[in-house]
Amino acid sequence: MQFATLQRKLISFIVYLKKLLVLHYRSLLLLLLGVFVPLKVFGELAEEIWEKEGGFPWDEPILLAIHSTASPQLDTVAITLTQFGVFWGVVPASIIVTLILWRQRYWRSLAYFLTTTIGAAIINIAAKLMLQRVRPTLWVSPAPELDYGFPSGHAMSSMTFVVALVILLWGNRWNWLVATLGGIFVLAIGWTRLYLGVHYPSDILAGWTASIAWAVGVSLLIKPNLIKAPPP
Repeated sequence: MQFATLQRKLISFIVYLKKLLVLHYRSLLLLLLGVFVPLKVFGELAEEIWEKEGGFPWDEPILLAIHSTASPQLDTVAITLTQFGVFWGVVPASIIVTLILWRQRYWRSLAYFLTTTIGAAIINIAAKLMLQRVRPTLWVSPAPELDYGFPSGHAMSSMTFVVALVILLWGNRWNWLVATLGGIFVLAIGWTRLYLGVHYPSDILAGWTASIAWAVGVSLLIKPNLIKAPPP
């Protein structure tokens, strides 16, 4: 009798658990792919930097391969384009998004956007000060940087902005266009940092993964209002 009762309770729990997983599978999948996996990659990179001096075996070969394409024309393109990763692009665009959300009274979305962008900047500064990874010195950069390199601030700011925007526009008909153009922008900014020789590839990868984990994680906590497109 007791075994039969235990069996019924176990079956009831399994049925309940199945319904719960089906109901929340999207959030669980997002938690796995958007937070755990990127955070795991960032943690592995940071641990390696913390324990060992220098870069990864694949850092310098990638940098040298990119540097082999250098030319005065590309120097000008990279120096100009890299500015859009923070001060010329991401910062003004973030101010515009903030003002739009403020004007439209999307308070929860505004809280999410500000928490994500400002928090990413704080994380970047804290990680740089803690790990103190020296930037590469394989050649004289046409646009040298003086602070620490891990993780890349330009990679983090560009990726954070794009991921936050994609999350806010999820379900909007413009979402895929923003995601596509944003992805190209993020890759372009990452290329400029490598071309200019101011970051190792692992710095860029760490910036991207930290940004994805942070932006997605904050969205799961704050649950911002999604911005719907007006009817055509």
